[in-house]
Amino acid sequence: MEIIVRNLPPAITEKQVERFFRPLLANISINAFGCRSFIGRSSATSTAIITIPDIGKAQEFLELYGQSSQGGEQFGKVNPKLYHMGKPIYCSKSYQTPDRFLLRSLEKDECEKRTAVSRSSKPKTGKLKRSFRITALCCGQWDYVQDQLVFMTHFRELSTGVMLFGRQSVIINLHPAHKGEPSQRVEMPYFEIQSFTIGNQSNHTATFSLSVPPKMFRSQPENDSFVESMRNLGVGKPPVGPKRMRIMALREGHEVVVSSCLCYRVTMEELSDIPSLQALKRAREIPESRTWHTHNILKQDFPAQLTLLNQALSRYPTISFDVKFQLQRLAQNGVLPPAKVAELLTSVIHRFSHVDNATLVASIRKLYPAIPYAGPETEAADFGVQALSDLLAEYQKRAAMEESYSHLAEKYEHIALIHKATVTPVGILLSGPEPEIMNRVIRKYRRFSNYFLQVSFLDENLEPLRYHRENSNEEIYHQRFKKVLEGVINIAGRGYEFLGFSHSSLRSQACWFMAPFTLNGELLHARLVIKRLGDFSKIRSPAKCAARIGQAFSQTFSSIRLPSDAIKSLPDVEVGKRVFSDGVGTCSHSVMKMIWKEYSQSKNLKPTVFQVRFKGAKGMISLDSTLQGDALCLRPSMIKFEGTGEDIEICGAGLKPLPMYLNRPLIKILEDRGVEETVLLDLQATAIEKLRMTTTSPINAANFLQKNLIGKAARFPWLIRKLMDLDILFNDDDFLRNALELVILVQLRELKHKSRILVEEGLTVYGIMDETGFLQEGQVYIPVQTEDGSMIVEGRVVVTRSPALHPGDVQLADAIDVPKDSPLRQLHNCLVFSSKGERDLPSQLSGGDLDGDLYNIIYMDGLYPSKPHKPAEYPIMKPIDIGREVTRSDMTDFFIRFMENDQLGRIAVNHQILADQRDLGTFDPDCIFLAGLHSTAVDFSKTGIPVDLKELKELSRFSNTRPDFQAPGPRVLIEDNIKLHDNKPDESDDNEEIEETSLPRTKYYESHRVLGKLYRAIDEHKIFERIQQYSRAPQSTLRAKSPIGVVWKYVENATALIEWKHYREWAKDIKEAYEENLISTMIEYSSSQIHYLSEVEVFCGHIVGKDGAPSKRQRDTSVNMKEKHERDVAFTVACITQGEHDDHRAEALERSIACLAAALTARVSRRVGRLVSFRWIAAAVCLREVDKFRGTI
Repeated sequence: MEIIVRNLPPAITEKQVERFFRPLLANISINAFGCRSFIGRSSATSTAIITIPDIGKAQEFLELYGQSSQGGEQFGKVNPKLYHMGKPIYCSKSYQTPDRFLLRSLEKDECEKRTAVSRSSKPKTGKLKRSFRITALCCGQWDYVQDQLVFMTHFRELSTGVMLFGRQSVIINLHPAHKGEPSQRVEMPYFEIQSFTIGNQSNHTATFSLSVPPKMFRSQPENDSFVESMRNLGVGKPPVGPKRMRIMALREGHEVVVSSCLCYRVTMEELSDIPSLQALKRAREIPESRTWHTHNILKQDFPAQLTLLNQALSRYPTISFDVKFQLQRLAQNGVLPPAKVAELLTSVIHRFSHVDNATLVASIRKLYPAIPYAGPETEAADFGVQALSDLLAEYQKRAAMEESYSHLAEKYEHIALIHKATVTPVGILLSGPEPEIMNRVIRKYRRFSNYFLQVSFLDENLEPLRYHRENSNEEIYHQRFKKVLEGVINIAGRGYEFLGFSHSSLRSQACWFMAPFTLNGELLHARLVIKRLGDFSKIRSPAKCAARIGQAFSQTFSSIRLPSDAIKSLPDVEVGKRVFSDGVGTCSHSVMKMIWKEYSQSKNLKPTVFQVRFKGAKGMISLDSTLQGDALCLRPSMIKFEGTGEDIEICGAGLKPLPMYLNRPLIKILEDRGVEETVLLDLQATAIEKLRMTTTSPINAANFLQKNLIGKAARFPWLIRKLMDLDILFNDDDFLRNALELVILVQLRELKHKSRILVEEGLTVYGIMDETGFLQEGQVYIPVQTEDGSMIVEGRVVVTRSPALHPGDVQLADAIDVPKDSPLRQLHNCLVFSSKGERDLPSQLSGGDLDGDLYNIIYMDGLYPSKPHKPAEYPIMKPIDIGREVTRSDMTDFFIRFMENDQLGRIAVNHQILADQRDLGTFDPDCIFLAGLHSTAVDFSKTGIPVDLKELKELSRFSNTRPDFQAPGPRVLIEDNIKLHDNKPDESDDNEEIEETSLPRTKYYESHRVLGKLYRAIDEHKIFERIQQYSRAPQSTLRAKSPIGVVWKYVENATALIEWKHYREWAKDIKEAYEENLISTMIEYSSSQIHYLSEVEVFCGHIVGKDGAPSKRQRDTSVNMKEKHERDVAFTVACITQGEHDDHRAEALERSIACLAAALTARVSRRVGRLVSFRWIAAAVCLREVDKFRGTI
């Protein structure tokens, strides 16, 4: 039932209404209710709607506090039963029918709250004081003066204000210094607080050391506290737009220090607040505090320190840029004060002048994560320049024996080392260099790769800047980010300016900058580099021009020089306005052989379709065996601009068919198109059962790990099989068991939170066109070749493409075979579409084409849609034409506009919500409209036309009540064992100020559609607990207390006559080198500077999602992290098996025994804890060498 509440104060917030009614409703056992408020007919009053799921309880409430009549006109004539702020308010039954999904979410909340109360054993604690008045806010750094810890203040704000410890953050609200000025707000999330230090009775301060700068806001004039208070008295208009503006600094002087000075100190107004601050340790969400008396030194010389460091870096031309970059990174990222880095530079010059460039760079990179954070936990001696210099010398010795990143770039022609910068709302963070796949520009100027800089524009937590309805990011986009894009990034004496971006980097909010350099006596700068890529002067659309230039920044694995006479022209195949050959060409067998020779990944597999770039052309090429001699045939639809160069570059190839996974949008379309839900539920149940079976035997576990490429360089799957041969169960070891469980958990969470379900009778391949004209309309040809053999898919198939939101994005086709003498028989691992009909099939699948799109094919009984639906027909949107040549400023404007208006994620989420709530599902007109908006958003990067946010906002009003399958999942805690921990906030503290600063909580209802059933069919806790119970249950009567000890005994007995102890010290060095790299990876790839990645996450190559399946950025980071760790492991294995100079292979057994002996003692790191993975890397190498010694291999 809905209850309407009238005569409330104007502009009262929903939280204030909720807080007023909560105790009244609790008196009649109503724990969950909905509340929304709005301005009444007169701006002098507000009205609210209270939604109660239980009609009987709602009627009981009305009997106690309400009026019997539904009308509102006569309320002034009846006696009120409730008063708010001294004014009478009136409650009555609403005429409106309650939203059924809100009712279902409230029923779900009510049930969960009652269950939580019945299970709760948490002792009641006294109410904690969470709000404190302050008189000053300082920004600075911890440092040491004569071995005493001091707080160095580099910026001080003498404003009064209030500090509030909320549910998730410390929030500091600063009052305006003068009447009429806006108030300011500083937010410090708890998970970004490294330490929380409280002063004593003589120093009533609280100091927060952060891992990243805080978020800062300025109140909008119409949302200022004074205006708000006037509104509550009945004066003024309701607020319009966001309440706050995100800002870069509190005021002048702060912007210089805010990105590097990560310590904030507040001065309490009341001395008596110190005990109350100390008592906050009883709140589980607030970081542990410690009391420490420290002096405060006002030393506002940070700009002078930066100037001093920059001058010092410019003063020594003999020091390479790569070394200077690493030193500047230490200061710019807030690891060390600039003055200390300048002192360290002097030490580098005098102490390490003999060290080669690559080794010194590697040494400083190792030093970076090892530097302790200054503060109460760190001794002054550990932070001194001498200690840092000694530590650098230690790392230099280790780096000298390792394979550096520079060797990696020399070893692989398609790899370049690229320095990186991340522009955040307050600063620029430096990182790298990291190995990146080449593009045309980097390949052309390979010797000058460190003059190119990859620049990302992200929030302080290194995620994209998020849309928030209460906050505006306008100043960040149009002042902060635009200023960087239009200006120069200065690093170690070089000035980098904007160059361009690829389509994929635009999506990830990254672009390329470059610094000028001289080549063959000519000064090359960004504009000249772009000019020499081709002629872009005829393009009048900034988005289109940027996309064309971006072709040169696409990652390409190799390039092949073709004779100029090999380039041929083919006409496009067109029917009316439809281009059936959009983006696809052909090549002869001799050209294909040239590609196989140069493209290292294809030497054994010999793919017959490639995604390529050539001059100004892009798209797919397929083998045409009828062509004679050297021939590369391009179509007009492939040629985007007049480019330069003679090399064909390879972006990708049909090496093998990729697996086909269902996802939520596709599942919803299949459900609406008539696929039985039991088929989908059975598919998921099969996937879960396979995960369960993984732990039933070592063979299953090894096969599972091998299939998922876990521990490939360490030979992890082989190790598990070998341990089984030795009657040692791998799951008797905590680390090995956790590694398997982590990979299982990652896949379980992908099933639960993304419905990513493998379809065995399905595949994913590139699409091309039938050049022979054999296939008729509606027919396709699907030749497949794998390690297990070849096959041709025949019969009815489902064809689709991601992302699929429109019900017509899934179509049926007839897969047929072709004559044995057909040229199509030479192809494999591709989907060949017909060139006949009224409309090409690719364009019917989410607007696909043939320039490199991947297509999903399903040939499984039960997954064929029974209800047909026409494909979407969206109008072709012409790119914005500015009527003149595009300038660099036009492209940077577009880059900003894209970041600000990219709404793909919001549209997809809202489409899921509406498709679940509407009876027609994806057929509903609003869902069809959202699918069209999604298509517009996809094309935004090419057309420059963004989605109309007003249209999206209108359809986003349902997003506060969502289906349960969109709810966040439990957090994963990885300590000695892997545990799942519920993420639900503690609502036991009803502090009013906490409620006012908290965001409205999203409500979730139980979805009755198949996605809800799939979601609830997986109980993460129960399934994972069962998997753990089985993997930990004794599976033999002789359970090893220490599997590594048993391995050592076996090796000792098998090699009793082998002398290995002369390698003992060498083995310790190898172990230390591996573990230093491991620690560096655990820290470097973590999204938090406090909570590092676990050893098992790095070893398995999976960063576990915080509250469900990982984000796209986490998945991308996981890939990079896995590649790095695999290289580190491969190098470690090579050192053991080949020796330092590849000339002691004969003593591989001796070295492996020494390494295994060294690994028996686990290292305990102060920052990341106990490390044990090296013992199993050494064990795998040693056991193989023993097998060779005994002649069993």
